[in-house]
Amino acid sequence: MDEPGQRLKQARERLGLRYRDVEELSLQIAEWRRNGEFTVPLSRLADIENRGVVPALFKLYSLCAIYRLDLAEVMRWYGVDPGDLVSDSRALVPERTHIYGFGRKPLGRVHTGGVQIPLSLDPGLDLNKTTFLSRFIQSWGMLPLMLVAGMDPSNYQYAHVGLDDWFMYPLIEPGSLLLIDEKKTQVASSGWKSEYDRPLYLLEHREGWLCAWCSMSGETLIAQPHPASGEVPMVFANPAEVEVIGLVVGVASRRDRPRRRRIRS
Repeated sequence: MDEPGQRLKQARERLGLRYRDVEELSLQIAEWRRNGEFTVPLSRLADIENRGVVPALFKLYSLCAIYRLDLAEVMRWYGVDPGDLVSDSRALVPERTHIYGFGRKPLGRVHTGGVQIPLSLDPGLDLNKTTFLSRFIQSWGMLPLMLVAGMDPSNYQYAHVGLDDWFMYPLIEPGSLLLIDEKKTQVASSGWKSEYDRPLYLLEHREGWLCAWCSMSGETLIAQPHPASGEVPMVFANPAEVEVIGLVVGVASRRDRPRRRRIRS
C-alpha cells in the first residue's frame, strides 16, 4: 500500500492540481477560517508528499477539503482511526457518572450496517456511575434498533445508567442504556396513570448525572427515586444546582444484570 504522502499526491494529481494551486486554495481556507495555520506552503506540501512528513491538523484539514477526501479516512492512512477513540478510552473511564462527548458531530463515516450509531457497553468496562453519552459509543456493539426506529439519531443523546446507580431500580436497572430527547426539558406535573408512563428525566448536577422522576416546588427541583430502590429523594435549587438534560424516551437493559454492591438500611 502506498505511503500516506503518495496517496495525497495521487489525489492531487487526479484533480490536475499543481503545488501552487494547492497553496492558493489553502490560502482561501485560511482566510475563511481566519487562521493562517490552514495554509499549506509549497515546501511543506513537497515534504508531505515526498519525505513522509506528517501534516499538522489544520493543514491536513485543508488538503482533505481541497482534494475532496474524507478526513477520518486520511487519518486512518496515518494510523489514527477516529473509530477507535471510544474503545481506546475504556481503560480511562472514571468510576463516577460522566458525559461522553464523543461524536456529537461524528468524524467521517461510521460503519454500522445501516444504523448510524455503534454502541458498546463492554462487560469488562467499569462504568459504575450513570454515564451521559452523545451520539455514539463503541462498547455494546450495535445500538438496539428499538431505540432508533423512526427517529433521527442526530436529535437525541444517550446515557448509560451506572452499575452503582440504583436510584430508579427496579424500573430502570443499573447498566441500562437510555435514549434522551434533549429538546424536552420541561418537568411535567401531571398526565401519567402509573409509574410506567411517568416521565423520567436525565439530570446534571454538581456530583454528576442522575436519571429520576422529577417534581417542582417553586424554584426547587426534587429528584424522586423509585420507592423500591431504598434511595432517598434529592433536592436541588433550580437552575442553580441542577440542569434537566432531557426526557428519557427509550430504555435498553443489560442481559447480565449487575448485583447490588451495598445494602442500604
